[in-house]
Formats: sequence, structure tokens, C-alpha cells
Amino acid sequence: MKDEKKTCPSSVAAPGAQLIGVVNSGGIVDILKKPLTLDAAFVEEVQKGRSPEQRFRFAGRCVQSGCNQWKSGGCSVIQRVTDAMKHDINDSEINLPACGIRKTCRWYFQKGKLACAICPLITTDNGIENNP
Repeated sequence: MKDEKKTCPSSVAAPGAQLIGVVNSGGIVDILKKPLTLDAAFVEEVQKGRSPEQRFRFAGRCVQSGCNQWKSGGCSVIQRVTDAMKHDINDSEINLPACGIRKTCRWYFQKGKLACAICPLITTDNGIENNP
């Protein structure tokens, strides 16, 4: 598959996006075996209360350089997290969980099995605001 067809596994709730995981009470994302495509009614409902990106993980089209996270020809989110955690995870012990977007996943394309091991630890909105 060509690079321009990649899926961002850390997108926002929007009609047409895919629900790929639910953040559990421990802050870990439980990845769904099969993504669910969002419709406008679902998006409207999950906009109520806390940020949907604090409660769920969504996937959408990777827009590459059109994204603020795109640095040095790749997704800086998975680059930063794998750089920080690569010594904590033994690549030979990683069992790939079921994932409905792996074939097109930007993070898997960039970092392989290591990205899959770390993916459930990443929430798109952790509730901490960035102060300039």
C-alpha cells in the first residue's frame, strides 16, 4: 500500500472517522477488533461531557504534513513515545493484538510491532492543556 493511504490511529471524533478503542478506567485503550465508522449522531452524543478523545480512540486519514504532529517525514507522536519507551519493551516478546487498522496504520508503518505494543498506552487527549 502506498504511503499516502495511511490511517492516523490518533484522530478526532468526526463523521466518517473510525472508533478503534475505548479508554478503560486504568487509562489504557482497549483496542476494538473491528473499527466502527462514526456517524453524525454518534459524534454529537460523544461531544457531551468530557472530550471524546479522553474516552475513546479514533482513526482517520493520515494527512501527513497537514498535521501539527508531522515532523521529519513522519508522525512525531509515535516517534517520541517509542524513543522514550523502547528500552522498556522487548521486541521479541511483543504479541500483536487484534487490530482493525494495522494494514494501513501510520504508527505500525513507522515503528512496526513496537508501535502496537505502545498504542494502548496513548490517549489522544490526556486532559492536560498545553500552556505556551
